[in-house]
Amino acid sequence: MTTLLIIDMQVGMSWPEPAVRNNHQAEHNIEKLLNTWRARKAPVVHVRHISRTPGSPFWPGQPGVEFQPALVPLAHEHVVEKNVPDAFINTGLERWLHARGESSVVIVGVSTNNSVENTARTAGNLGFKTFVVSDCTFSFAKADFNGAQRTADEVHAMALANLDGEYATVIRSQDLLKPGRQLLSEEYKS
Repeated sequence: MTTLLIIDMQVGMSWPEPAVRNNHQAEHNIEKLLNTWRARKAPVVHVRHISRTPGSPFWPGQPGVEFQPALVPLAHEHVVEKNVPDAFINTGLERWLHARGESSVVIVGVSTNNSVENTARTAGNLGFKTFVVSDCTFSFAKADFNGAQRTADEVHAMALANLDGEYATVIRSQDLLKPGRQLLSEEYKS
């Protein structure tokens, strides 16, 4: 089976002004994928960022650290807590996947150019067949290294371009939600 990794879908991620992010349907799309995985009884891993910076919305005990209500893990679903953008670093996630014979992951969440990209790069480098769902991730506007302001769409698109064909296969949620579609069908095998 393929494991669904939901990255950092915490309450604090819904606080920035809507104008500074893209893909406002991401949470809805993630919820649809989550419901599909649950109906298939396929493995789901929820990743939560726990900040090491006092005062951060993701500091332990702060309301921002909680999972968004529509995406709260069920009791039997695995939760990984991380302190850096990469969900594999110091978390035991790789061991958890290998112990269950999992060889492929579908990554969704936030932000595309940070935790999603870091986690997907490592997953690909570790040999997992890795998929990133473009409409189940989002980014925030940001200045590039030269100081030029980039829109959230531009940041998102570049992060996906960095991953596609190198570390992961970038797909859309509709590709996973078609009736009878198996994720690792011939069209996705390398």
